[in-house]
Amino acid sequence: KYRYQSSEFQFIGFDELTQFTESQYLYLFSRRRRLKESKIPIRMRAASNPGGVGHEWVKNRFNVLGKGGKKFVSALLDDNPYIDQEEYEKSLNELDHITRAQLRYGNWEVNPDSTLFQREWFEIVDDYPRNIRTVRWWDLAATEPKKGKDPDYTAGCLMAEKNGIFYIIDMKRVRRSPLGVEQLIRQTAELDTKSVEIFMEQEPGSAGVNTIDHYAREVLKGYRFIGIKTTGSKALRAAPLSAAAEHGNVKLVRGEWNKAFLDEVETFPIGSHDDQVDAASGAHEQLSLSNIKNVVIAPSGATRATKQMFRGY
Repeated sequence: KYRYQSSEFQFIGFDELTQFTESQYLYLFSRRRRLKESKIPIRMRAASNPGGVGHEWVKNRFNVLGKGGKKFVSALLDDNPYIDQEEYEKSLNELDHITRAQLRYGNWEVNPDSTLFQREWFEIVDDYPRNIRTVRWWDLAATEPKKGKDPDYTAGCLMAEKNGIFYIIDMKRVRRSPLGVEQLIRQTAELDTKSVEIFMEQEPGSAGVNTIDHYAREVLKGYRFIGIKTTGSKALRAAPLSAAAEHGNVKLVRGEWNKAFLDEVETFPIGSHDDQVDAASGAHEQLSLSNIKNVVIAPSGATRATKQMFRGY
């Protein structure tokens, strides 16, 4: 920084400010000056992505989370009409998930020390015990992908437990229309067979009640299905799964879905998506419960009066 000690600038600009230390940045304020009669404005400007040696001080100085302070203008790839967004997206997809979250989504919160899970906690195994209690938990979304948008996924976690060891057998993860989601859930139930208990988060209010009632009467009639009201934050609900994983008690059955799941859990709860974690947390909670008397079979002729049975524990 002292190489500029005798310099005089009316404008100083930093590109990728997070690659500089706070001391380097602040020192250059001493180089901002002009002649007494000059009308040239004195300015200091900077641009940056998250990450780098200066990540924390830049985030704090400019209050990038929108809590006041120095002016910060957020912009993402979608805001740049002059770049080939599709090709650049392909390039960013080659990065590790943390760097990609920073460069693609401008995520200032994600870092290796701020999440509930570490990917090395999950041993990948080739098989799992049969004839044990198995559940499928669905976390619903019904938004198809559109250019420039990154909507939530519908995720369905198939999990089993034996002697305190939890096995994530399969993970469905799709973006489809409401009808497409229903078709997937019905087909998955048929493939899982009726030995698998099916759970789904019941959203608050009458809309949540109606959704569960619809699935019970129309989509999953004849299957063991129940809607569950959840409480607390997503991170709070994921804490038991995190603890089990940290102790080596959560295994992943080898499959193509493994990498996407590990990428998501490693950035939870501040990553771009949490649908798979929500589904896995729900399945883990149900398998951890000793009392399953409220699991019911949705009768073929169910009416709206049956919705009282599907409101959870």
